[in-house]
Amino acid sequence: MTDLETVQRESMEVDVLIVGAGSAGLACAIELQKQIHAHNEKASEPIPEQMIVVIEKAAEVGAHSFSGAVMDPAALKELIPDYREKGCPIECDAEEDAVYYLGRDTTIKAPITPPPFKNKGKHIVSISKVNRWLGEQAEAMGINIFPGFPAVEALYDEDGNVTGVRTGDRGLDKEGKPKANFEPGMILNSKVTIFAEGPRGSLFQQVCKKLDLRKGKNEEVFEEGVKEIIQMPKGTVKPGQVIHTLGFPLYKSIGGTFIYTLPNDQIILGLVAYLDTEDPLLDPHRELQKLKTHPFLQKMLKGGKVIAYGGKVIPAGGWYSMPKLYHGGMMVVGDTASMVDVQKLKGIHLAMKSGMLAGQTAFEAIRDQDFSEKKLSAYEKRIHDSYVKKQLYRVRNFHQTLSKGVFASLPLIALQEITGGRGLVDNMKVKKDREYTEPAVEIWGANPEKAEDNQLPKPDGELFFDKLSSVYMTGSMHDEDSPNHLLVENTDICSNTCEPKYKSPCNHFCPANVYEMQETGSGRKDLVINYTNCIHCKTCDIKCPFDNILWTTPEGGGGPQYTIT
Repeated sequence: MTDLETVQRESMEVDVLIVGAGSAGLACAIELQKQIHAHNEKASEPIPEQMIVVIEKAAEVGAHSFSGAVMDPAALKELIPDYREKGCPIECDAEEDAVYYLGRDTTIKAPITPPPFKNKGKHIVSISKVNRWLGEQAEAMGINIFPGFPAVEALYDEDGNVTGVRTGDRGLDKEGKPKANFEPGMILNSKVTIFAEGPRGSLFQQVCKKLDLRKGKNEEVFEEGVKEIIQMPKGTVKPGQVIHTLGFPLYKSIGGTFIYTLPNDQIILGLVAYLDTEDPLLDPHRELQKLKTHPFLQKMLKGGKVIAYGGKVIPAGGWYSMPKLYHGGMMVVGDTASMVDVQKLKGIHLAMKSGMLAGQTAFEAIRDQDFSEKKLSAYEKRIHDSYVKKQLYRVRNFHQTLSKGVFASLPLIALQEITGGRGLVDNMKVKKDREYTEPAVEIWGANPEKAEDNQLPKPDGELFFDKLSSVYMTGSMHDEDSPNHLLVENTDICSNTCEPKYKSPCNHFCPANVYEMQETGSGRKDLVINYTNCIHCKTCDIKCPFDNILWTTPEGGGGPQYTIT
């Protein structure tokens, strides 16, 4: 039997290693190659060809990319000025904006659209399509992209500098033992490693802890987003509309919804909920189904059929939750570094811009053959001098304030607008999202799960779906004879403490029906983990009240297969 501790692993020497082929990672690779080409056109001593490698855990680039998405094109215009001519898959431009407050059966339209919700001129996109296109641009420039290779361990030298990563093993059975098709992961030795894993990057969590990169920073906080794409009857949808709503169906939790209209008579319908809610029964999938029962949505969606679904967390802590962005041999970019403007629900352009700034810094490090912490600190300075800081700093206390409640927070948010984001208290502190969770009976009273607001609308297979049927639309796949990548430290806590007190939040907040408490026949409920359903949203790693679940990367290629989200 193969001993995984002593197995011989192939090594590859690379110059720059980027972990994650999302918008941030691909923008980083493209900008770095652009910088090298521009230098070599003028320099008497050109830089030799560099081995730039991007590794991605999904089976193909874009398969794990998930967002709303209305994209600010600012960074893309800098990166690839002729992006339209080169065929970037823009669905349409935003033409109209509107904001509504929904009561249980009433609709109130805001007389003016607040500035953060003005999107005219921005692009409505599928981020999975955009990232696949960015991957094609990168490969055409000679950049090496390896999908199906999750990074599971960071490597360090004796001084604590990051020197690369180890990728995950393939061909392990459920007990973690090698099967006949076993392939050991590789050692990728790199001069500089850029972490671009997206929100709640599992490898960067390890790096952060080892290098203490969050010292003095606010806790990371998150929102959970779910969305559907709905095919409407021919000739019924005017493309380019961007609508946001507040109110129904979220009453126990803070959040909102978004509606984007596309060509080909399609509608994007999404819901975002704050994970610092006290409600242990928050279920964004259920709330999205309930949203469609509102008269405003019923009229809009008449005759529609859901054709795609997905979910993911959104980093919401912003400026004060950003980690130290560099260390010897490494930088961190995009959502992994909490670079999202949650007031505007915009993060793609910030991810791309941060990736570009990291690419510029990596170029200077290559040019000078200096990959030290001091050299790479130029990246953080670039962030501070760019619109990344300008936009994030302006909303640095927004999430913390809105968490107080939509109406209670309005005066404070207005004051923040006047004071450039400061408000009454600057650097409003937050706790971990899980620490806000309250016992179910305190939020819902007796029989919490039977409360009317916690009921799923009856599925009809057209517009309304149960969770398992929705998961089917994500195309999520994992090898059933592979290790469970969702590690529960103590299942007795689930049965003896969490279920009686909180009614098992993971059974609700998970948008993919991964976690179930099943009766054993003795009055006890035990946790069952349907890990093959997982769509890699990472909510369980964040919101379990007992910090009892650790999300780790599954075998390469596993997970959702997004194509139009």
